[in-house]
Amino acid sequence: MGGYGAFGSSLRDLPRLRASRRGRVSSWDQTGGNTDNIRVEPGQTRELADIRGPGAITHIWCTVALDHVGKPAELEGDYLRRLVLKITWDDQPHPAVLVPLGDFFGMGHGRSANFVSAPLQMSPQDGKGFNCWFAMPFAGRARFELISELSVKPVTFYYYIDYETYAEADPELGYFHAQWRRQNPTDGVEQGDQTNEEFLFGGTNIGGEGNYVILEAEGRGHYVGTVLNVHNLRRTSDWNWYGEGDDMFFIDGETWPPRLHGTGTEDYFNTAWCPGQVYQAPYHGLTMPGGPNWSGQVSYYRFHVEDPVVFDRSIKVTIEHGHANKRSDDVSSVAYWYQTLPALPVTLAPVEDRIPRPL
Repeated sequence: MGGYGAFGSSLRDLPRLRASRRGRVSSWDQTGGNTDNIRVEPGQTRELADIRGPGAITHIWCTVALDHVGKPAELEGDYLRRLVLKITWDDQPHPAVLVPLGDFFGMGHGRSANFVSAPLQMSPQDGKGFNCWFAMPFAGRARFELISELSVKPVTFYYYIDYETYAEADPELGYFHAQWRRQNPTDGVEQGDQTNEEFLFGGTNIGGEGNYVILEAEGRGHYVGTVLNVHNLRRTSDWNWYGEGDDMFFIDGETWPPRLHGTGTEDYFNTAWCPGQVYQAPYHGLTMPGGPNWSGQVSYYRFHVEDPVVFDRSIKVTIEHGHANKRSDDVSSVAYWYQTLPALPVTLAPVEDRIPRPL
């Protein structure tokens, strides 16, 4: 067997013969029965896979059982924030992925719905089939774990982790990382005597201080995706658009203004004019558009597959929460990136700080 190879995964390249060995770790019933799942108790961490390399994870599928013998399961409604996917590469002391399960697969607020993107998908029924096609190379070891921070009931978990192994590792391949963050609420300002137009569109932000921070990383790598979730907390009958926040990427310690400075929240996610419609494309989409007057819960994705953001030493990915950081909403996110090891530790807020607000 050779190494990872110089080929891609396009239809044009599929005929190219490859030198690798395909493998899978799954929850199949090794007694030959049909109990093709694992049971994860509240407070328990279960190892899903421990794979020796060199290799690459090529696909992940999983689902959490919501029915048992025809009867509705009494799962906590916020279970997708209480279940956490943990991935550790090459015996590093810290995980590279530590993200609530639902958020990792592309949708926030502890919810699921059918949607299609190139690297992440939620499939029928009602988005309960989670899929990931981000390639995840590793040199020595890939360890997957599922952490349950449910407080009442166990969960039944089904999964595939598909991978390839090679004869040698490629030193020019980065390691996949993902991190979840939340600011609840963001540090905005009171409207006071400002008109609605002044509050939503007025003021200045020179420097980027106070922006919502999606990621801070050190090392060499490239940034490949964002899931951004907003729960609109402003109660008003006035025009209540939550966006207007510019994205700002600070690369390799650069000062303001950064090379990558955007023009508005919906613009970074490749939509326009304050969208209120569900939309799905390979690299960008709006899976949850909110309710009337942009109320309630919103979830976007933007994947930099054709346009990764390269950094040599560091990267800081930020976005304003409303123009000039005036809005005080519940904002959370997942950042996806590749980089060299070792990396800064990926951390995760305690479970009580992850629970989504009720609608």
